[in-house]
Amino acid sequence: MEADAGKGFGCQKIMDGKANDGANALDKAIIPSCCLKARASDPEVDAKCHSTVVSGWFSEPLSSTGIIFNFLSSAYARKAGKRVYFNNPMWPGFCLIFCIFQLALWYLFTSKHYREAHSLEVERILYKEKSEYQEILVFESSTYGKVLVLDGIVQLTEKDECAYQEMIAHLPLCSIQSPKTVMSTSWVLVVGGGDGGVLREISRHTSVELIDICEIDKMVIDVSKKFFPELSMGFEDPRVQLHIGDAIEFLRCAPEGKYDAVIVDSSDPVGPAQELVEKPFFETIARALRPGGVLCNMAESMWLHTHLIQDMISICRETFKGSVHYAWTSVPTYPSGVIGFLVCSTEGPPVDFIHPINPIEEIEGALKHRRELRFYNSEIHKAAFALPSFVKREVTSLRSNSSSPAKRICVS
Repeated sequence: MEADAGKGFGCQKIMDGKANDGANALDKAIIPSCCLKARASDPEVDAKCHSTVVSGWFSEPLSSTGIIFNFLSSAYARKAGKRVYFNNPMWPGFCLIFCIFQLALWYLFTSKHYREAHSLEVERILYKEKSEYQEILVFESSTYGKVLVLDGIVQLTEKDECAYQEMIAHLPLCSIQSPKTVMSTSWVLVVGGGDGGVLREISRHTSVELIDICEIDKMVIDVSKKFFPELSMGFEDPRVQLHIGDAIEFLRCAPEGKYDAVIVDSSDPVGPAQELVEKPFFETIARALRPGGVLCNMAESMWLHTHLIQDMISICRETFKGSVHYAWTSVPTYPSGVIGFLVCSTEGPPVDFIHPINPIEEIEGALKHRRELRFYNSEIHKAAFALPSFVKREVTSLRSNSSSPAKRICVS
């Protein structure tokens, strides 16, 4: 969120009746961004003033900045037959250019953490509600199919979700021996992952007998089941046990050495999710893993947060005592177009993450279970650990640094 965005405008309230579809209604429906309440249906003309603005939302009313921008926005809206507002006044120039040259409805998402903006052309809005924890939006895009957005941040799209879901699941699970040869029962824990995509991929591994998933927001699960059946099919696996609640508390209560693998599919480490990249959280995971057990944790973009990645690697080397590696993949709709993964193993049987001991191609039925693999294969697995030179230097420099890692990691 952009704190106190739009406070420079006087708060206006439109009290002269509901907006209609006529062009003249646009002249009456000019509301500053601090006073807009985004809706997927008809606008609420008597909107409340907001002290914060969620980046990257749009709605039926038209918002603008300054007299010239108001005029051009109105002209654009009449020509395009659509009403759009951009609720981040940090981007008036971009919005101005947008209104002049574009003839479609777009979703603009920005972030003060990434300091960049992206946009997707919108076909239609399918869902928009606020859960106990976050705002949930689903819309149909022209290029990427249906899109899931949480608190203004794109989580997945139908077109490129495979690159993330398949990699975060198979990087760890293909790197350990078939768990049945190690223990009488095998357990995998998923932290987050309410869309079900990680479950769908874990279910390809027949050696996994039970899958726990701990998701704090049940509404995310319900929305995924309604709008993303190709992801939420993971919940249909009889091995899945769903737990609604706080993952940190869930891990604290887990028996020591219970899991063969833990996969953390969390949101960006800001706000309450900050705890998910700090040492106490990793310590609870290490305690819950068996000797030689593995963790795969979402680990941001190497282009944007090398310091965060450095801190996470330092903490995990100190905590897990086994192998620690950074891998990455390409996801076009994520900031910078890439996302990273931190894979770690606890002290015990050595784990070679780079050369998978349990290749997906050799697992019976795995390649076409429920649907064909679209992104992951053994070659992609190995290539994911090939790092650009600047990242290799940053990671290598940690080996000679004997100072203790910071207890708190800042994303900024």
